[in-house]
Formats: sequence, structure tokens, C-alpha cells
Amino acid sequence: MKERISSLRRRMIEDMNARRLSAGTQKAHIRSCKRFAAFLGRSPETASRDDIRRFQHHLADDAVSLGTRNVVMTGVKFLFRVTLRRLDLAEEIYYLSEPQRVPVILSVNEVKRLLAVAQPLKARVMLSIAYGTGMRAGEVCRLKVGDIDGDQMIIRVVQGKGKKDRQVKLPKDLLGLLRAWWSVRSKRLDAGTPLQERWLFPGGKDEGPTSPRQLNRLFRETVRMAGITKRVTLHSLRHSFATHLLESGVDIRIIQAMLGHSKLDVTARYTQVATKMIAKVESPLDLLVPEPRKGAKGKTLEPA
Repeated sequence: MKERISSLRRRMIEDMNARRLSAGTQKAHIRSCKRFAAFLGRSPETASRDDIRRFQHHLADDAVSLGTRNVVMTGVKFLFRVTLRRLDLAEEIYYLSEPQRVPVILSVNEVKRLLAVAQPLKARVMLSIAYGTGMRAGEVCRLKVGDIDGDQMIIRVVQGKGKKDRQVKLPKDLLGLLRAWWSVRSKRLDAGTPLQERWLFPGGKDEGPTSPRQLNRLFRETVRMAGITKRVTLHSLRHSFATHLLESGVDIRIIQAMLGHSKLDVTARYTQVATKMIAKVESPLDLLVPEPRKGAKGKTLEPA
């Protein structure tokens, strides 16, 4: 049975569409407001300052993670600030600082092992793109044939995170993999679609692209087959891409552009995990050790 949409939810959806919020953000906001309404037991339109306070205490008592809690309150704040125009209630919402964690990085050898065992070919190609270009899971899944420019050796990322376009380098080995994939990819799924508009990785019968959830499942299976025990996620390939480039001497601003970061300090966090760069740093302790003395015949003597 089709769910009946309340007038309040319809107004909120209209407000989100007017502000061109992504489908994922809209779903998160609606889910957050439904959670708040369930807590109240009545329409959020009747909420008071005390209700907002109690709900935030409820999330804390319910052991909800800081990230989830902030996402929920962001959706509730949109409802009160934009749709209901209740700025007095929106002011009652506060956010909690999340702990800054160093991302888990795969070594070059671990990435080699991962890609070597990736099966089927579709998984190997998609994971190779994720590591070789630093693209996000959703960006890899939404690639179209026209986004691959073999002449200029670039991949166009169309409307990535933040609704921004960018370009990333297309590695030579990856171009060969893409050609191998295209030779076995089913052409019947979207035969009526212009070639340049066809999904590079179709998801199946619905003619849509492979979903990030499907790609994550392929990644987890590949990690298991590769015998990697680190607590990594698909996003770890993006982290590893940036860190390995930094360690090889690529300018951090170029890495920033390839990742699509608006602020340099977001990219700069990879300096915390660039182990090769850290290992090259000379510690002040090393400077305290005196140079060995040479004897008359050039023999090394013990330090004085």
C-alpha cells in the first residue's frame, strides 16, 4: 500500500527540492523528522522548546553515535528553520564535536594483493578506478561511457559531492581494463540509449547503475579473499590514493583538486598517515648523538 504523505512532509519536500538538496540528503532529513515525530507521538508542528531539549537528551541516553545524532538534528533543524519558520526552536538545537580519527590506509602491497584477487572483472575494474583515481563509491557507480576520455587520458566526474564537476587522471593500465570490461559488458540492457549516455557499470534489469551498496559488498568480499585484516572500508581506497600520491612527492594542491576538496586543510590530514614522509623526518634526538671520531689511521673510535 502506498504511504500517505502528510501536508507537512510535502511542504518539507518542496522546500528541499527548491534548495536542490540531493536525494540522499532528503531521505536522511525525512527519516530524522519521522524519528522526532515518533518520539513526540504527535505532529512536529506542535513541538515546544522543552520537546527539543528532551529529544536531544533522549538521543544521548539511547547511546546514539555522535555522527548519527548530528545527522538527525540537522534534519530536524531544517524542518523548524526552513519549513515551519520556527527559528526559536531551531536555536535550541546544538551539535556535538566528533572525534577526529586518522584514516586507515592500505599499503601499496596490500592494494596490489586486493586488486589481484578481485573477481569478477567488473569488481576489479570498479575497485581499480576507486584506488587509481580517488573517486568516491557513488562517483564510480554513476560513470557513463562519455565520461571516459581516452584521448586526453582523463575521467570526467560529473556532479560529484557538493554538485561539483572535476577531472581526474586516467591511468594507462586502467584504460586497458576498461576496454576489457566493455568487450564483455552486456549491451542488451540499454541498447536504446545513446552510447555516450550508457552507464559504464549497469546494475541489472532496472537499467540503472550499480549501487554503492553493491560495490561495497564486492569490496568486502575482495578484502576477505585477499586476507586483509585491517578494518578498512571502500573509502579506504580513496584515502590510500591520496596518501600514496603525497608520499611520492605530488603537490598537495594537485591532490586537493583531484579529490574535489574545497579546503586544503581537509587534504592536509593525509600528512598524518604518510608513513614514508614521517620516516624521513630527522628527530631532534638523532641530533643529540655525537658524530663518531676518527683515529689516526681512519679507524672509527667510540664517542667521547
